[in-house]
Amino acid sequence: MSRISVRGLAVASATAVTAVGAVTGVASGNTAPANDAEATAGDATLLADIPAGQQAQVQTASLTQQADSQAIAADATAKKDAEESARKQAAEDAIAKQKAAEKAEKLEKERKEALAASRSASRDASTLTAVPGKSYTVAEIQAMARQVVAADQWTCFSNIVNHESTWNYKAVNPSSGAYGLFQALPGSKMSSVGSDWQTNPATQIKWGLNYMESRYGSPCGAWDFWQSNHWY
Repeated sequence: MSRISVRGLAVASATAVTAVGAVTGVASGNTAPANDAEATAGDATLLADIPAGQQAQVQTASLTQQADSQAIAADATAKKDAEESARKQAAEDAIAKQKAAEKAEKLEKERKEALAASRSASRDASTLTAVPGKSYTVAEIQAMARQVVAADQWTCFSNIVNHESTWNYKAVNPSSGAYGLFQALPGSKMSSVGSDWQTNPATQIKWGLNYMESRYGSPCGAWDFWQSNHWY
């Protein structure tokens, strides 16, 4: 189709639109559509004036503009989605952090309650006695200690004594001079409980249990420290 025939077709189409608009306007009592139709005809005439060789360029430019608009819209949507996702993640992280703090607080409370229960379960060590001058076997010393050490703390208590003295209440460290079941350094520390600390395992047990509870909270607290440091 030549440039002239394209222009003619556009004019003819615009004329037809004008005619239909005029009829419609008359029927409705409104003559304004005639002006709109004239504008449409003018636009069609302008489009028809574009040389056939440039029409592909115009179409390409139009498609590129549409693609750019779609890309901008897609970027805006992606940004909005990312912001929403970040807000949700931040909220989830805050909830998780709060739950972790509550769990830690609960565990600490349970630990303190267990420690308090353990202390209350320990019998009064002041009633523990031994016969002066008597030699005691390991079994006898252990039986003595069981009278004042809480059942749930016994294994920890026993582990420390095993490692320190193998339940020998007269054990002496030749290098440091540490003495007794708990290898007190110096051994005279145990005199705070009784002057017979060198020969009385009951005196040593009283001192050792009091030391573990006052310094580490419990025999198991002392054992935990011992495992990490090999001393307590």
